[in-house]
Amino acid sequence: MSVQDDVVHVSVRGGELAGTLVSPRPSMPGVLMVHGWGGSQEQYQAGAKELAALGCVCLTFDLSGHVATRNLREVVTRADNLADVLAAYDFLLDHPVVDRSRIAVIGSSYGGYLAALLTRHRPVRWLGLRAPALYRDDNWEVPKKDLATLQNLADYRREHHGPDDNEALRACSTFEGDLLLVESQHDRIVPSPVLGSYRDAFRRASSLTYRLVRGADHALSAPRDRQAYSSLLAQWLEEMVLGARGHVRSRTTQGAGDVSRAAAAPPT
Repeated sequence: MSVQDDVVHVSVRGGELAGTLVSPRPSMPGVLMVHGWGGSQEQYQAGAKELAALGCVCLTFDLSGHVATRNLREVVTRADNLADVLAAYDFLLDHPVVDRSRIAVIGSSYGGYLAALLTRHRPVRWLGLRAPALYRDDNWEVPKKDLATLQNLADYRREHHGPDDNEALRACSTFEGDLLLVESQHDRIVPSPVLGSYRDAFRRASSLTYRLVRGADHALSAPRDRQAYSSLLAQWLEEMVLGARGHVRSRTTQGAGDVSRAAAAPPT
């Protein structure tokens, strides 16, 4: 654990004694958790508590158009929601014990897409994407709810795309931190070509951990799949945090495989 030294003066008999107070450095990693379209921060609550137990400061929040602001659902755009994520990131950074050099952003589906875009605007050390969605760059100011039909997303997501023709993938191509990328085997909303596009885009990542949740759908509908993802996320972030504290770990944790079915929490 890192420490900090503070010069202090101890009052005694009308005078002062010079001293040095040595204490644990209070800074902790910050974790921003971004839910998907139609979801809410509640889906990340249990996971946030698990990550907080590792010594992280976690922030969950509801995107515009959800929960208390559901009345905006018909008009909210990707630009609006990216602004939400930027504001939440800045709020987290202002927490007095958050280490600004150790920020993780976790996003699922639409939240993963927004998290990828965030990396173009703010420094992110660790990025966790589960079934990150992909959209055409056009129609940026069009309500998000209209994009599936307007952009013919079902066909678009069955094709491989690269950084040259997609802004989110372009952001991924410049990301230099550590990455976790998680795919659901039976995902009909974000199919395998999308995950392949994201994976190929992360050309400069320090490490890439890729995992497949076998038998899972996009929403992780089965409790065992939600539990598996939660366990994987906590294990990965624990490894990242320990590495940042000076413990030895591999800088290339690339790999694909099944996710072990353990732990608890239901983020989607």
